[in-house]
Amino acid sequence: MALVRIATVTPLSNFTVRLTLTNGDVVERDLLHLYTGPIFDSIRFSQSLFNEVRVAAGTLVWPSGADLCPDVIIWGGLPPADSSSYAA
Repeated sequence: MALVRIATVTPLSNFTVRLTLTNGDVVERDLLHLYTGPIFDSIRFSQSLFNEVRVAAGTLVWPSGADLCPDVIIWGGLPPADSSSYAA
């Protein structure tokens, strides 16, 4: 079974994204709590910079070089053994 990854992203307001996953599911995630460390300073304080998010290699990336682990975004941590159910 292939790992579920992010196929597309749509930035929403308040640092939330709508994701289409590689298994076809669509989920929304609030990412603000994941922006720790100096690499996220510009994104954390600017919705317009946040909106520059793109998908690369199954995860979210920004032009500044910031990225997030897809497992944390999708599952809230490591994927479950049965990755057909994920954190809502």
